[in-house]
Amino acid sequence: MPTDPFLEMVAKKAQVKLPLGEFDPVSCLRVPEHEITWPAAPVIDMHCHVDGLDLEAVVKVMDACRIEHMVNISLAKGGELDAIMRKFAAAPAGRFTLFVLLDPAPLARNQPAGRLAEELERRVEQGARGLKVWKDVGLTARDSAGQLLRLDDERFAAVFEKAAEIGIPVMLHTADPAAFFQPIDARNERYEELAAHPDWGFHGAAFPSKAALLEQRDRVLANHPRTAFLGAHVGSMEEDLEKASHTLERFPNFSVDISARAAELGRQPRTARGFFLRYPERILFGSDLIPEISMYRLYYRMLETADEYFPYPTHESGQGRWRIYGLELPVETLRKVYSENAQKFLVKI
Repeated sequence: MPTDPFLEMVAKKAQVKLPLGEFDPVSCLRVPEHEITWPAAPVIDMHCHVDGLDLEAVVKVMDACRIEHMVNISLAKGGELDAIMRKFAAAPAGRFTLFVLLDPAPLARNQPAGRLAEELERRVEQGARGLKVWKDVGLTARDSAGQLLRLDDERFAAVFEKAAEIGIPVMLHTADPAAFFQPIDARNERYEELAAHPDWGFHGAAFPSKAALLEQRDRVLANHPRTAFLGAHVGSMEEDLEKASHTLERFPNFSVDISARAAELGRQPRTARGFFLRYPERILFGSDLIPEISMYRLYYRMLETADEYFPYPTHESGQGRWRIYGLELPVETLRKVYSENAQKFLVKI
């Protein structure tokens, strides 16, 4: 029986196996595109990690993108942090603020909890103007007895109160995207990202649930009302903006930044726009990515335009296989998000 050449060709093509990592489709949509080369208002980037970068090169990117100021959250500790603090003390005047990381290691060495507050005070005397508490507190850090350290552990209370006393903000990175707490399998929407970084996965009995971690965070917010807290990455509630709204309503001492969450905000444009319009004074701009002109312009495109289905700013492995949409925020909201809200957190001592 004769065969149809076209059907034979289709059958052969159907047998081709394309690795997922090589699948990089080009959209066939023809929709308006707008590149925002100069944002609607001056920008303060509240969330960067530029310890190891040439600061003169960073400033050139800042100048090209209308970024007046940048908060560098140092990941260094001990003597390495001493060197980083000297580096930023010599940086161009008025362009950088330095936040330091809470190091829970003294608790692992069975040292007094008061050491944490003393270390914060010492670093502020050296020039630090904020404290960052990373997700290791709650997920991986342990005390000298081998017990997992909770964010709401009373041994951290003195640090949060010291921050209030000195008048510096505390940035909290508590938990992570929901997919990081799910099995790394075919149903995980961030499979490629987690396959590239399996250590970012926190699924299983060895780790607290995301809900439990956010409950710890909320207890800290309630127990320290005098402390100004900033929730990194939309407070790790980027996929549930209703929960983020409830949290902002409950805790007037809490604000959020949008760092590294354009992928989540931009794929729910109507919900996200409503969130920005409801809390224009509680949301801060942040990138949490390597400072590049193209990266910042994607952020501005999401916030300022009504463009449809375009790439989000991301790190190398990406967050997931989707595109984002513009929020088209009004100028008065953009001014607050870009820089006015951040001014409240940039303290001078």
